[in-house]
Amino acid sequence: MNAIREPETVGKLMTRDPVLAVADMSLVDAAELMDFYRVSDVPVIDWESNLIGVIGWTDLLVVRTTQALWQALPVLAVRDVMTKPAATVRSNVAIAAAARLMERMHIHRLVVIDIDDESPIGVLSMNDLVHSMAEPAAS
Repeated sequence: MNAIREPETVGKLMTRDPVLAVADMSLVDAAELMDFYRVSDVPVIDWESNLIGVIGWTDLLVVRTTQALWQALPVLAVRDVMTKPAATVRSNVAIAAAARLMERMHIHRLVVIDIDDESPIGVLSMNDLVHSMAEPAAS
C-alpha cells in the first residue's frame, strides 16, 4: 500500500545560504561573483540585508547589448540594472504552490524568505524542482 505523502515545503527543498549581491556592487564584480559560484541569478540586498531585487544573466545581457549601458559599464552598479522587486516565496509554502508561481510568472527561481522576515534565506530553482521529481517517492 502506498502512503500519501504530505507536500514538502519550499524550506525543505531550497538551496540554503544563497550567494548574495549588494546593491552598490559594481556590475563587473557581480558578473565575477556569478561566474565564480556558477549561478545565473543572485538576490540583491541593501546594507541592512533587506531583499530589494535580483541580478541575473539576462540583466547583464541587456547591458552588453545596449550601447549606452555598455559604455557606462565602469560606473554602473547592480541597483542600476537589477530586476525589482524580486519574486519571493515563504519557506513554509508547499512546493506545488511555488512551482505554479514560477510557471505563472515564467521565471526559473524564487528567492526564499523566512516566515517572519524579509531577508533571503535560500533560493528555490527549477533545478531543485526537477531534482526532487527524480528522487524515488518515500514508501
